[in-house]
Amino acid sequence: MKLQNKVAVITGGSSGMGFATAKLFLAEGARVAITGRREDALHEAAQKLGYAEQLLTVSADASKVDDLDRLYQQVEERFGKLDILFANAGVGDSTGIEDVTEEKFDFIVNVNFKGVFFTVQRALSHFNDGGAIVLNASLTAYQGLPNLTVYAATKAAVSSLARSMSAVLLKRRIRVNSVSPGVIETAMLNEVVKDADLQESLRQQIPVQRFGNADEVAKAVLFLASDDASYIVGEDLLVDGGRIRLGLWQQ
Repeated sequence: MKLQNKVAVITGGSSGMGFATAKLFLAEGARVAITGRREDALHEAAQKLGYAEQLLTVSADASKVDDLDRLYQQVEERFGKLDILFANAGVGDSTGIEDVTEEKFDFIVNVNFKGVFFTVQRALSHFNDGGAIVLNASLTAYQGLPNLTVYAATKAAVSSLARSMSAVLLKRRIRVNSVSPGVIETAMLNEVVKDADLQESLRQQIPVQRFGNADEVAKAVLFLASDDASYIVGEDLLVDGGRIRLGLWQQ
């Protein structure tokens, strides 16, 4: 029980990597609050997760500061101060650079960058010293990929935030790290990469010859959030089947 009596918040926790992380955190003894923008999705997630006494669901948009303030107030009223934050909420997009509108640009940046920054900032007054923060970045921050220009830039910003925020929060012994998933089988993958042939091409470029799954990312987040990673600060952990460190794989 690596998270016994810990209080954790997971944004974007109703599906995908956030849901898998909530499930693992609960099994490891944490009291967990998950957020999402859709009440029906949160309700369905709560039904699947169980742990009624240890789980809180809050409908909140991570790109809206007022929603974040309301989230942390509810969490503190229910569970007390925070020990762990997984800033996971994000959106994917594969719009070509010529087709990106100002509206779409603002939407992606507001959720993926502004949202992560204020998710952390607004949490700090509710955080116990000695806690852990994990930000969800992406392997796209390491590699130039077509049609992911805005998305990749926001994820590079997130991994940078983990380093700069670590320097600020050392005085409170709050560790900040990021996790950078590769190609993970989630609903977002199917939204961003709809073409089956393109998905197969991506699979062939991964040294382990398969996509990852949300549970594998959740285990990496658990490691960074737990005392097992007590000497790891400002790091970005790639969970990508070797895609970045080994380069494009050729059989």
